[in-house]
Amino acid sequence: MLGVVNRILLAATGLVLLAAGGSVLAASWPLGGRHAPLLTDEVRRRYGQADGWWWAVAAGLGLCVLLSLWWLLAQLRRSRLRAVEVDTGDGAFALLRGRALEEAVTADAGAVDGVARCRVALRGRRGSPALRISLELEPHAVPADVLAALAGPVLTRARTSAGLAGLTAQARLKVAPHKAQRVT
Repeated sequence: MLGVVNRILLAATGLVLLAAGGSVLAASWPLGGRHAPLLTDEVRRRYGQADGWWWAVAAGLGLCVLLSLWWLLAQLRRSRLRAVEVDTGDGAFALLRGRALEEAVTADAGAVDGVARCRVALRGRRGSPALRISLELEPHAVPADVLAALAGPVLTRARTSAGLAGLTAQARLKVAPHKAQRVT
């Protein structure tokens, strides 16, 4: 979602800057000469006496500033979960590092037959974490078998070792690039 917002903001900023640069260039340099003012005295008098229109401009600029601040804060926010709360059984909670859980699931999923490469990201909240798993499969791998192994032993081991009642996971599978086999 944030990637789409970044592209839209970048495209809109580029178009606004292109239009502003083009209008400044068209208004001052080719038509009026190099030393001609951008706004003539007549234009300044006509728009200087208008009532109330600058409030719309100020509101638009304020909205742009607020949206820019929201975008900046969204860029600084961390998308990974740093720690998971684990119930110790005595009423207290311990914190399990998110990287440790990610590395354990990566090692287990990487050991499954047919997996060439694996990346795991822990997301969600401390009380209800979720895994995002990206698997790159070898050309001979059967996706249904890899998915069954992932949903079965790998995630069960992660749930029990972290002491979690539920651990949701989203898996993305893709095949590793390979050369075509030719029969001669």
